[in-house]
Amino acid sequence: MDLRIEGLGVDIDGRSLVRDLSLEVRDGEVVGLVGPNGSGKSTALRCVYRALRPTSGTVRVGGDDLRALPMRHGARLVAAMTQDGAVELDFTVEEVVALGRAPHQRGNQALDARERALCARAMERLGIRHLARRGVLTLSGGERQRVLLARALVQEPEILVLDEPTNHLDVRHQIEVLSQLRGAGPTVLVVLHDLNLAAAACDRLCVLSQGRLVASGTPAEVLTEELVAEVFGVKATVVPHPLTGDPQLLYALHPHPVNSL
Repeated sequence: MDLRIEGLGVDIDGRSLVRDLSLEVRDGEVVGLVGPNGSGKSTALRCVYRALRPTSGTVRVGGDDLRALPMRHGARLVAAMTQDGAVELDFTVEEVVALGRAPHQRGNQALDARERALCARAMERLGIRHLARRGVLTLSGGERQRVLLARALVQEPEILVLDEPTNHLDVRHQIEVLSQLRGAGPTVLVVLHDLNLAAAACDRLCVLSQGRLVASGTPAEVLTEELVAEVFGVKATVVPHPLTGDPQLLYALHPHPVNSL
């Protein structure tokens, strides 16, 4: 299912956090939102998973205005893993993962056999099945990240929205998590700070600066030395990855940082 953001604007306390943002994520595609801190990436995502009502513009899922859909129906279509998705109560891992089925259930009905198997597969896929009976408050930050991603996948969404899913993960688990996004089933919109990981994981990148879309295209089209200097204010050399050919950035410390937009 495709996701379209059309003319999105978000104004809060007299400040424009997102300005006339339009982009499309095609069915089954992985699109990364990248940009410096404060560029509007997470704000735009909050509008997609309905945590924030935009000042203007529309978010469409499969052609339907997301705001016009009932909340339960919208939750079946869009799942989110957010930066502030902390679990305050000491549920077990398997209990937290099972919460992903809530949009598909009525009341406190128990999971059926198919749903239990779905939860087990998600935990296995993310390497956390051995933690099933552990309380989430006893886990490391990286382990919790994988639990929350498993919960989102168990929701069986058409659209998966991820805000910095590699936070707290070590290198191995960063690679494992991101490698599963392509071909995972849902259409994916993901915010990533690491441009090299974004280049490896995403089909296309959309670059935001000061709330505006300033570039979009394949990683090779977008991640140029000129754009990185202008938007991120750093000097970098772009080289092809020796195994995949994906663009990779080699950064250099610079005594006089390049002015950003």
